[in-house]
Amino acid sequence: MQQALEGVDLLLIGASELATPTGATPRVGSSLGEIQILERGAVAVRGGRIVAVGPETEIRARFEGRDELDARGGTIIPGFVDAHTHPIFAGTREDEFELRTRGATYLQIARAGGGILSSVRGVREASLEQLLDRFLVRLARFLDGGTTTIEAKSGYGLSAEEEGKCLEVIAHARRMQPVEIVPTFLGAHGIPAEFLGDRAGYVDLVTEKMLPRVALEHLAEYCDVFLDSHAFGREESRRILVRAKELGLGIRLHADQLRSSGGAELAAELGAASADHLEHATSAGIEALARSGVVAVLCPLVPLYLRLLREAPARRMIEAGLALAISTDFNPGSCYTQNMREVFTFAALRYSMTAAECLTAATLNAACSLGRGAEIGSLEPGKRADIVVLDHPNHKHLCYEFGRNAVTAVISRGQVVRPTKVFG
Repeated sequence: MQQALEGVDLLLIGASELATPTGATPRVGSSLGEIQILERGAVAVRGGRIVAVGPETEIRARFEGRDELDARGGTIIPGFVDAHTHPIFAGTREDEFELRTRGATYLQIARAGGGILSSVRGVREASLEQLLDRFLVRLARFLDGGTTTIEAKSGYGLSAEEEGKCLEVIAHARRMQPVEIVPTFLGAHGIPAEFLGDRAGYVDLVTEKMLPRVALEHLAEYCDVFLDSHAFGREESRRILVRAKELGLGIRLHADQLRSSGGAELAAELGAASADHLEHATSAGIEALARSGVVAVLCPLVPLYLRLLREAPARRMIEAGLALAISTDFNPGSCYTQNMREVFTFAALRYSMTAAECLTAATLNAACSLGRGAEIGSLEPGKRADIVVLDHPNHKHLCYEFGRNAVTAVISRGQVVRPTKVFG
């Protein structure tokens, strides 16, 4: 007698390929590119979780889906995890972009009152409702491109009231739509205009007023600092991050982006969840990160967008055994894109990363940098069903083709959210 099929909520079938990293911890070194590839792979989903992954013939022999989603010869991968974004802002900065095309540098624009301080003015002039409306539009665009989880930083308020407003926007948005948002407090993004003559006073404000409120009201999971000569020095950064740890927050760090500043070493010393950018990381800094297990979150499009020649030494980092993640660094000034696919292509072309390495860096390793490696970042039984279907014949097209959105379906927490109606 034929055994009854086990009922599930959703079957993903009809794929040419299923590609995913595996595990719950970061992939490093040569294992970064070791992914599971299943021809004609399929997924069974129930209760928002992955029940089984395997060849379609085996999945169909075990399960009956209430709904089916036909990948139509495409590729199934985990949802992208964008581990570095600055999405809470009001105005855009296209005028600064044009200034850079005519030779102005990031620092020249910042010193003239543009850059971060320009976005601060926009946030302070906008209401919570206005910021929320803009953020919800951006979250929908993340989802359209296959990104199911983002880390979202504050950092364009730079006062106790305005930073709180930005983090409240994130809290509201988390309840209103399917993208998972990991909130990060970045009150130490720059020195606001009213404190330009009193750096110590602003650091006091961040450590003694802002951070305690963030921790008490559970407004963020992480605290980040922009460590750079025009932002915060190493000892200022240390003080802020140590205080954040004392208050129970995880820590992240903008490190060695515009010049070597000892950021990688500080991130390693303090046991940060991530050190981000790292274009100017030294050999000693890379070695320290590798020993400490800090995830290096790289932003491949930022040097291009800022017209900088120096790029992160990604290949050297991989060979040193670092856990690498890649991100958009979506923000209004230095990388105005939400498209993880473009990140893949430039990571391949500029960092010499393979498509498999990029996939792991944009899913499992990024999830691990956010403390979610056991929950998301790969297609495995027990993990949350955050899944993307592409119209590509295989995962190598993730890097090979760019400039077009190849996403045909997105599943978040087991629900088909793009398109909104299941097709089969």
